[in-house]
Amino acid sequence: MGKLRAAGYLKHVEVAVAVAGVEGFDGVSPRGSVRTPSRFTGSPSNANCALRTLRRILHKAEEWGLIRSVPKFRLVKEYGRSLRLDDEAERKLSAGAEQPLRDIIILMRDTGMRNEGELYRTRIENIDWNDRVVIFVPDSKTPNGRRLVPMTDRVVDLLLVRCGVRREGWVFPSKRSKSGHLTTLAKAVSRSSDKSWASESLVLYCGRHDYGTRVLRETGNLAAVMKTMGHKDVKTAMQYQHPELEMVRQALNHNNSPEKQTVIQ
Repeated sequence: MGKLRAAGYLKHVEVAVAVAGVEGFDGVSPRGSVRTPSRFTGSPSNANCALRTLRRILHKAEEWGLIRSVPKFRLVKEYGRSLRLDDEAERKLSAGAEQPLRDIIILMRDTGMRNEGELYRTRIENIDWNDRVVIFVPDSKTPNGRRLVPMTDRVVDLLLVRCGVRREGWVFPSKRSKSGHLTTLAKAVSRSSDKSWASESLVLYCGRHDYGTRVLRETGNLAAVMKTMGHKDVKTAMQYQHPELEMVRQALNHNNSPEKQTVIQ
């Protein structure tokens, strides 16, 4: 490999690391040594995504002889979200929210779509108005993300009002956004009168977790949940499932029912 190409690739490595948000990484030395990244900005999930990308880049650099070896570094421990945007949370948050936040809360719970990567980018052309049951997600962060999402009755009613007579364009257009569609609701959330949003644990994405939990509870079909949520890996899908304490309580009470207890004389 030529020196110019090698130098260019090393520059790409350092740029990728900077974009990933790695702190404590000093780049690649002329002798090919690499310091292990010490910490990442962002959530554990984002950190692990960046670490995996960095590892692939460094393996390619090692293959081309640009560095001596790839340093070993562990992925960050990930914890599933402990909160769901359930019925009670929806009632409280919707009461103090303005549009389009109120609609987004419903759509997050009833479609399970990713808010920034999918829901905000939904186009009217991708809604099947004939069957009134399907939203096609043409672009997602994974190949499995390209999927059909069933619509509940209230989602259909909501979208009919929001889209009106329009038959094409963004469902959530934005004149301020360069992309032409909604990209964030941070300001709307901050203006909400309900202080539940003050908790970093309760975010719009919790609606996706609620969707996965409810669908699995009602259907018992994990494959269907994975398909509608765009998951390929079971381990990933299970991060969106939250044990139902009420189900556990009922099971224990059933086991402790009088007809199943042994009377000790």
